[in-house]
Amino acid sequence: MYLTNSYGLRLKLTKDPKKKKRLRIAYSQAQLDALGIKVKVKHPENLPNDGQYLLVSNHRSVIDPLIIELALKETNLFGLWVSKKELYNSLFFGLFVRNAGAILIDREKTQMSGFFSEVKKGVQEGHSIYIFPEGTRNKTNEPVSTFKEGSRIIAMKNRLPILPVYIEQNADEILRKSMREGIKEQEINIVIGKEISYRTKGDLELLYKEEFRLI
Repeated sequence: MYLTNSYGLRLKLTKDPKKKKRLRIAYSQAQLDALGIKVKVKHPENLPNDGQYLLVSNHRSVIDPLIIELALKETNLFGLWVSKKELYNSLFFGLFVRNAGAILIDREKTQMSGFFSEVKKGVQEGHSIYIFPEGTRNKTNEPVSTFKEGSRIIAMKNRLPILPVYIEQNADEILRKSMREGIKEQEINIVIGKEISYRTKGDLELLYKEEFRLI
């Protein structure tokens, strides 16, 4: 909690996306180093260095954003994370999430116009959008659970190319082994997929699964 709140306060003091990116990377590295978890990037040639994207990733663990931040550390990409209300207001992560660059999504609301307006504003300011299209952590035995429709809408409304990434291991199991069993020197692979145009026809979940040969 000390590490999270310390970086949260430092992030609060800067509005510069480049500085925020450096702090997010430093925080992610410090947390994963403490857990003894290393991140290996597969197909880094698919990583763009610049531009704006809708980054979509599978989601099993609270450390998934840290894994993605480290995968992107050599690029100039800076994205706003789409964060659930529970995480945004979390005692443990709230201060960090609110100041690191995030857009709150409240699925209890019947109207989502405010959320899409915040996304549009972020894109107009030059940022990418990072989202877990499953909407919540996948606790099934399937590698990917059902995608929500909102991700496709974000891409189309803002004309954002889609950057798919896939975390191969169940990061939640690796996190549990580190924290409960003291197992260190674990590795997590994150695969960078090929860019998908927002104009591409077809279901985003199916396109994602085809890219990473999950079907």
